[in-house]
Amino acid sequence: MRNRNDARKTICEHSFDVCLIGGGATGLGCALDAQLRGLSSVLIDAGDFVSGASSASTKLVHGGARYLRQAVTDLDYRQYATVRRALHERTHLLHRAPFLAHPLEFLVPCFSGWQMAYYTIGLKLYDAIAGSESLFPSRTLSKVELLRRMPSLRGEKLKGAVAYADGQFDDARYGITLAQTAAQQGAELLNHARAVAFDKDAQGKLSSVAVEDSISAECFPVRAKVFINCTGPFADLVRRMANPALLSRLRPSKGVHLLLPLEALQSNSALLIPKTEDGRVIFAIPWLGRLLVGTTDDEAELSDRMVVTPEEVGFLLRHINRYLNVHLTPRDVLSAFAGLRPLLDAKESAHTKNLSRDHEVEVDEVSGLISVLGGKWTTYRAMAEDGIDHALLTLAVQGTCKTLEFPLTGSSGYRPEYWKELAEGYHLPPGTARHLAQKFGTDSPKVLALARDDSELLQPLCPGGVAIRAEALWAIREEMAQTIEDVLARRIGVQFHGWQEASQSAPVVGRLLAREFSWSEAQTRDAVERYLASILHWVHRAGIES
Repeated sequence: MRNRNDARKTICEHSFDVCLIGGGATGLGCALDAQLRGLSSVLIDAGDFVSGASSASTKLVHGGARYLRQAVTDLDYRQYATVRRALHERTHLLHRAPFLAHPLEFLVPCFSGWQMAYYTIGLKLYDAIAGSESLFPSRTLSKVELLRRMPSLRGEKLKGAVAYADGQFDDARYGITLAQTAAQQGAELLNHARAVAFDKDAQGKLSSVAVEDSISAECFPVRAKVFINCTGPFADLVRRMANPALLSRLRPSKGVHLLLPLEALQSNSALLIPKTEDGRVIFAIPWLGRLLVGTTDDEAELSDRMVVTPEEVGFLLRHINRYLNVHLTPRDVLSAFAGLRPLLDAKESAHTKNLSRDHEVEVDEVSGLISVLGGKWTTYRAMAEDGIDHALLTLAVQGTCKTLEFPLTGSSGYRPEYWKELAEGYHLPPGTARHLAQKFGTDSPKVLALARDDSELLQPLCPGGVAIRAEALWAIREEMAQTIEDVLARRIGVQFHGWQEASQSAPVVGRLLAREFSWSEAQTRDAVERYLASILHWVHRAGIES
C-alpha cells in the first residue's frame, strides 16, 4: 500500500469514478473489482481496514448448513438460494488465497439413530447443492472412529457422527491481503478516515464526501462520480446521511467468540454442536494454534460496546463443556472478540438467528447512493460484483467482472509445504516459518528482507511467540498500520491468539511505530498504555481475569 500521507495527498488532488465507504470485506472487494474493470476507485474507512464485523467472524468459508436446515423446515427459498450461492463462492475464496484459506472437516456428534439419519440426509443434500464444487463428500463415523478422531468427546450415549467439509480462513489477514491486492491494481485506500457529510450537485446527486482524518485531525473532501456504501451494520447511518428520508433496513446482531487452548479438543477436525438452548449451532474449531468457540446471536444496537460479557462466556463454555470430557472455565479463555452482523431486516422474523444471510444492493433514486446491504464473508466477492455492476449502470459504461479467478498477492507459487522453504532458506524456527507462510504466503521474503540490515527484526515480538518484529515493521511501512492494535489484531493476529501475548508485544510495536512516525517518548508511552488499558478492559468486562 502507498504511504498514508502520500495516499491522502493523492486522494485530495484527484476525482474518482467510484468512492467506497467502508473498508471491510465488501468495500475492499469492490475496490479490487472496480480497478480490474478499469474504474478508478478510492476507499475510506472510519477505523482500520477490516476492524469491524469483517475481523469478528467465525472464520468459516461455508454455505451454511444451518441455513439449509431453515430453508427446508421453513420452506424458505431465499435461505436455499443463499446456501447455493455461498457454496459456489466458497470454492473461489479458498482458491484465491490458499495460504489464508483451506478446507476443514467438521464432525457432528449424534446421540440416536434418528439423529444419525437426520444429519446424514441433510448433509448429503448439502453435498448435492455444492455439486462439482463439493470439497469432499460427507460420511458417517462409528462411535469408535469418532472417539479415535476426537478423543476429548464424552463417550456416554454417543452413537457416532456425521463428517462433512467446509472451509476455514484468516478473516482479518484475508482483508488486509485484499487491500494490498487492490492497491497494487491502483486503488487508493485510506484508513482512520470517517465520512461525515455528503455534498450534492444541482440535481441532488452525491458529488463529494467530507472526511475527517482521525490521525491528523484534518478534514478534506473526496470527490467521485459514484458512491457505494459498504459499511456493514452501520449502513443505515450512511444511507440517512445521504437521504434522511430513508427507512432503516438492518437489524444488527452481536456475535461473540472465545479462544481457548487447542489441547481441549485433541483433534484436527472441527466440532459442530448442532443445537443450543436458543436454537443456534456452536462451532469449536482448530484455528491458528487455538480452539475457536462461537458464536452467540443476540439483538444489538449500534451504540453497544463490542465487548464480551461474563454471561456470554458462560453460555459458550456451558455448551462446549456438555460435549467434552474436560471442564473449561473462564480462566481457560486466552482471548475473545465480539462483532456486529449486518442482517437484513425481515418484519416476519422475531429473532436475528432466523434472518437470512443474503445480501441486497439498493440504489437511492434521490441521492444516487448505492448501498450493499447484508451478506456474509463467504459471498463478499459476489456482493462486490453486484455493487460494481450497479456502479457501471450509473456511469453508463461496460466492464466484465474479473475477480472470479484473480489471485490475491502472496498466492503465486504457494504450496502447503512452503513454510519449510522459509525455515531452511532463512534459518527460521518452524513455528515462525509456518506463521509467516500463513500470513503472507509467497510474499514472506519481502517481509524478511527488512531484516537484512537489522537482524534484531528476526527476534520474536514477545518471549516464546512466533510473530517477529519484521512483520510489525512491514505492517507499519507497507500496510498502513497506524496503531498498536492495527498491527497486533489485524496485520499479525497476535491479539486474537492471546491477550497476554499481545500485552507483552505492545511495547515492542510501540517502539517501532515511534521510530517510523517520529513519536516522542511521551507519545509512545501513551500509545502503549492506552493499548494495555484496552486489553485490561476486555479482560475485566469478560470476567476472566486470572
